[in-house]
Amino acid sequence: METLFFIASKTVGMAARLESWALVLMVLALIGLWRGRRRLAGVALTVLFTGTLALTVFPLGDLLLRPLEGTFPAQPDLSRVDGIIVLGGAEETGAYRNWGGVQVNDAGERLVEGAMLAMRFPQARLVFTGGSARVGRDEVTTDPSEMVRSLWLGLGIAPDRIVLEQASRNTAENASLTRDLMQPKPGEVWVLVTSAFHMPRAHETFVRQGWEGIVAWPVDFRSGNLADGRGIWRLDGNLQGVNLGMKEYLGILVYRLTGK
Repeated sequence: METLFFIASKTVGMAARLESWALVLMVLALIGLWRGRRRLAGVALTVLFTGTLALTVFPLGDLLLRPLEGTFPAQPDLSRVDGIIVLGGAEETGAYRNWGGVQVNDAGERLVEGAMLAMRFPQARLVFTGGSARVGRDEVTTDPSEMVRSLWLGLGIAPDRIVLEQASRNTAENASLTRDLMQPKPGEVWVLVTSAFHMPRAHETFVRQGWEGIVAWPVDFRSGNLADGRGIWRLDGNLQGVNLGMKEYLGILVYRLTGK
């Protein structure tokens, strides 16, 4: 059942991306032109052009991401920490396998902030949770966790403080498998580190899986001040932001409906 949920989530996630919709509109336009259905072609091209123009001119990505990223405060006050949980998703495993070394993407702050918290609270355990999130690959691959371990060791984290959960493929499995691995005790303070746009779904999932009182530590903020105009004429950035926002809102809905 979990594997079916994983595959379904990846399939729906691909369908929710704007470029998938744009491709459908292009196909409809081509069909209309080939078959002489000019009205169909005109409607498809008009919707495609209007959507692309809106994404280019307006900061639609920021409009979607800002409510998600504002759910939890950045850098909340902490006086005691027993454990730090860093969610996977920042690792570029393809580049890591090809070239070696530490390879991270735009979410690299997850790994850096986790290490910084570990240095601030030297008694806390530092947990990385994440296996392969790709359909068709070995679902228990250790590539992400081994790369993260190398990074944290290089930053000076003692090896006996690092714990690796290497089998999870999504946020629900992050929460359940890490809980089974760490067996959190009542009264312990655990900090959850992930991207700010992902934190609402991640925090809710961890709480539902039994992590009572877990503290959200959002990082990797993507949205800016809507008044500064930074999203104007930025199709690339707005497209990425809208895709991220749509994925998260859809993910929150699906996780709530399925009780994840």
